Amino acid sequence: MTDRPKTPLLDRVSLPSDLKSLSDVDLRHLADELRSETISAVSATGGHLGAGLGVVELTVALHAVFDTPRDKLIWDVGHQCYPHKILTGRRDRIRTLRMGGGLAGFTKRAESPYDPFGAGHSSTSISAALGFAMARELGGDPGDAIAVIGDGAMSAGMAYEALNNAGHEGKRLFVILNDNEMSIAPPVGAMSSYLTRLYAGGPFQELKAVAKGAVGMLPDALQEGARRAKEMLKGMTVGGTLFEELGFSYIGPVDGHDMEQLLPLLRTLRARADGPVLIHVVTKKGKGYAPAEAAADRGHATGKFDVITGVQAKAKSNAPSYTAVFAQALIDEAARDDRILGVTAAMPDGTGLKQFAQRFPRRCFDVGIAEQHAVTFSAGLAAGGMKPFCAIYSTFLQRGYDQVVHDVAVQNLPVRFAIDRAGLVGQDGPTHSGAYDIAFLANLPGFVVMAAADEAELVHMVATAAAHDSGPIAFRFPRGEGTGVEMPERGKVLPIGKGRMIAEGKTVAILSFGTRLSEVMAAREALMARGITPTVADARFAKPLDHDLILRLARDHEALITIEEGAIGGFGSHVAQLLAEEGVFDSGLRFRSMVLPDAFVDHDAPQAMYDTSALNARHIEAKVLSVMGVEALDTRRA
Repeated sequence: MTDRPKTPLLDRVSLPSDLKSLSDVDLRHLADELRSETISAVSATGGHLGAGLGVVELTVALHAVFDTPRDKLIWDVGHQCYPHKILTGRRDRIRTLRMGGGLAGFTKRAESPYDPFGAGHSSTSISAALGFAMARELGGDPGDAIAVIGDGAMSAGMAYEALNNAGHEGKRLFVILNDNEMSIAPPVGAMSSYLTRLYAGGPFQELKAVAKGAVGMLPDALQEGARRAKEMLKGMTVGGTLFEELGFSYIGPVDGHDMEQLLPLLRTLRARADGPVLIHVVTKKGKGYAPAEAAADRGHATGKFDVITGVQAKAKSNAPSYTAVFAQALIDEAARDDRILGVTAAMPDGTGLKQFAQRFPRRCFDVGIAEQHAVTFSAGLAAGGMKPFCAIYSTFLQRGYDQVVHDVAVQNLPVRFAIDRAGLVGQDGPTHSGAYDIAFLANLPGFVVMAAADEAELVHMVATAAAHDSGPIAFRFPRGEGTGVEMPERGKVLPIGKGRMIAEGKTVAILSFGTRLSEVMAAREALMARGITPTVADARFAKPLDHDLILRLARDHEALITIEEGAIGGFGSHVAQLLAEEGVFDSGLRFRSMVLPDAFVDHDAPQAMYDTSALNARHIEAKVLSVMGVEALDTRRA
C-alpha cells in the first residue's frame, strides 16, 4: 500500500462553495491535489479511472464558477464523476466506491443533491439538462443546467435529438463536449472525424470561437485572437457549423487542462450567455497518471492497483471468463464459415470482439455507441445473406429494443444476439444489471432464447446460433469466470427447444435456466444430507420451451421449482403459463419460481448481490424445504 497524498488545499474543501474563496492559482494547485486523491482512491477500490483524470481541471472550474447544486451539473454516463464526488461532500467515503453500502460508481440522485440526474448509460445528459432548463423557464427549480458529454457519447443519436430540440427551444443551456478522442474504445464514425478536424494542426495557440455571435461572449483579452481564428476558418467545411445549424453558439476547441483558459471562459459565458451554448473542450483521458495514459483504453476501468507501478491486483482464476470463451468460440465458427460477422456498439474489448477483429478485421464492425443502429445494421446484414453476431451487454440491448422487435423479430431475420453481462453485474450496480432480457425477448414470436449453464454450454450455444438460419436467436451469459468445467474441442449444435436432465431424483424437481445451475447442484448436495434428493434439469431454452421435459417433471414430481437470474416475467412465467394451459395445476402440482427481486439491486460484490436476491444455494435449499413443508431450522447459515 502507498501512503495517501498530501493535499493541503483539498483538505480545506468540504463542498463546492469552499472553492469560491480560492484564487485562480490555488484552483490550479487544487486540481493537482484532486488528481492525486482520485488516483489514490481508485487504487484502493478499482473503478473507472481514466475518464475522471481527464476532467479534473474541468471539474474544478465548473464547481468554482457555477453555483452547484442550485445549478444542475449533469455528467453523461458518469464514468468521470469521481473528482466531482470528492468535491461535493463525499471525500470521506470515496474509498468505498462500488462497495456494498458505499458510493456508487456513477452519479446517483439518492446519494447527493449534487447529483441532480443519475447515469450509467451513455448520451442522456443533454436531454436531461434541457429538461431542467425548460422546467426552470416554466417556474420549476431555478439555476443553470450544464451537461458534460464525451466525444464517444456523441456517436449516439439521442445526443443529436436533444441538441436539435435544445436549439429549437433556444433557452439558456450549457453543453460541454469533453473531447478526449477516445471513450472506452477509439471512437468511430464521421462525427469523430469531424471533431478531429476541428482541432487538427497541433497544440492550442489561441482560443477559437467560431459560432455567430460567440466571440462577443468571450473575455475581452481573448476576443481579438478569437476573431482571427474565426477569419481563418471562414470557407472551411469544419468548425462549429454543425452545432451552429442546430441553434447553438459554438466555442472551442478549448484546452481542457488549462485553467487559464477554462476559468475566464466559463465565468464570461455564465455572465453573458442567453441561449444554448456548446463549449468544445479537448482533454486527455488518464491525464497526469502515466500508466493510465499509456494503457490501450487510457485506464478506462481498472481493478485495484499499485499507484507507483500501475500494476493491477487481479485474483487468479482456474477458469476462463465467459466473454473470452464466447470470443474464441465465435472465432472458431468464423474460421469455418466466412459469412459469420461480428457487430459491437463501442464495446470491442468488453464483448470480446476485439480478438475477433484481430483475426477477421474485415468481418467485424464497431458502430459506436449506437445500439439502435447496431441491431438494424445486423438485421440488414442478415437480410443480405450474412450471419451477424450482434455482441452486446444485456443492459445496452434495452436501448435497441424497438429495433429488435420491428426490424428483426417482425421480419424473422436470423440475427444472432450474444448477450453478455446477463444477470447481476456486481460493482456497476443497477444501471448495468442484465435483469430483463429473458422477459423482453422470450415474449417475441419466433425468437429463440438460450442461456448457458456453464462455459462449455456457451460453446455449444455459439455453434447452435451459427447454424440457426430460420429466425432470430439469442444466448445469454454472465460477467466473470466460468465454473471450470471440461471444455469441448468443438461446439455441437443443440436441438432447438430441448433441455437436458442433470440428475434424477424424486418428489421435487428443480428446473434451472442459466448459470444458477451450479448453485442448484450445491443445494442438492445439502438436501441429500437431509434425505431429500431433488431431480435437477437444465432448461437451456426459455423460448421455445421444452414441453416434454417440463410436463414430465410436473407429472413425476409433487413440486416443481424454476430458477433464473432474471426479472419476473421471464423463464418461470413462461413455464407457469405452459403448466396452466395444460391443466397441470388442476392436479395439485406445487410450483415455485425463483427470480431476481422486484427491485433495483444496488452495487456490491457478486456473492452479496446473490444473497440479497435470494438466489444462492442456501436459498434454493430453503425453497425446496418450504415447498415440501419441512421446517428449515438451519438455512440461515452462511
